[in-house]
Amino acid sequence: MSVGPGTAIADREAGPLYIAGSAVVLGTPQLGEGSLLAEGAVVRSGKAGVQVGTGSAVLENSVVIGTGGIATIIGRRSTFGHRCLVIGATVGDLCEIGNASILMPGARVGDRVFLGEGTLVPPETMLPSDVVAVGRPARVVRSASDDDIRRLTALREGDLSVPPPTAISIENRQEAIPMGQLYAYRDILPTIAASATLFPTAEITGNVVVGERTIIGAGVKIIGDSHGPVRIGADVQILENTVLHLLPDNDLIIHDGAIVGPGAMIHGCRIGAGSVIEPGAIVCDTSVVGAGCVVRAGAVVKQRAHFADGTEIDGFPAVDVGRIAEPPPMPGWALRPGDLPVPAAGGSVR
Repeated sequence: MSVGPGTAIADREAGPLYIAGSAVVLGTPQLGEGSLLAEGAVVRSGKAGVQVGTGSAVLENSVVIGTGGIATIIGRRSTFGHRCLVIGATVGDLCEIGNASILMPGARVGDRVFLGEGTLVPPETMLPSDVVAVGRPARVVRSASDDDIRRLTALREGDLSVPPPTAISIENRQEAIPMGQLYAYRDILPTIAASATLFPTAEITGNVVVGERTIIGAGVKIIGDSHGPVRIGADVQILENTVLHLLPDNDLIIHDGAIVGPGAMIHGCRIGAGSVIEPGAIVCDTSVVGAGCVVRAGAVVKQRAHFADGTEIDGFPAVDVGRIAEPPPMPGWALRPGDLPVPAAGGSVR
């Protein structure tokens, strides 16, 4: 069975399966009965696959990706807050995942786990059941208390039972949809190379130039409404629900071959050729990230920071944590040609 965005499927016991009209589904993930994809959520199921369990909810502007041979598996009746990033991770039943949390490939979270807002669970990290974890990186601060369980019970309408697993296949719905949205600002329209790919829910405004073969992913917002330009080179990827913006009298330049992960925020900076900005990272105004760098997930590159070519960058605020001898490889969460949408026949951006 297949459904599309804005569709609700009634089920007598589990309730509706609901996908908001602005949610995006790529590939063929499996969603359990009674599950929810809220407004602006993106689910990208590559070859590894994505499973969202019965009764679970993925809230606004969150991104869920199966990546690099690692499936994302979400248990039953778990809830992910706004702007969460779940990439190749496994999450148990009845979990409460705080807003803007980041779960990286190979992370494993047990049942009835409470993650504080903005928590980063690094690759291959394991969190046991019935704990509270916070921080970047995540650390267990205590076992779940009776008060935590009472709160969880209230959030689950007084019932912590776990229903049987169910699965409905949700098919990619990108066919027959025009590509992207382009808007003028002060009579300046974005300039998009003919070979670039804009996902249908991407929006680009004003003084923006996008180079050849560059990919602008689902839900990306690029705003060139200040005095300085936004220049994006060739073979760049700007992935799901990332925001690019800049201040007046500034510019934002992303050089060829850079990859910016889901949920990042890039503001008035320069990013060198072939660099990788991992999911949820923030790069602030007038900072410079050299060529061949990696900015780790959730890191914050503060204003006016400068990093040389080939630097591994991590922390809050971000610092130099090591050297990268070779150009970073394409991450498992990056897009491959088979992941790209098919433009509508005769469709055009506007």
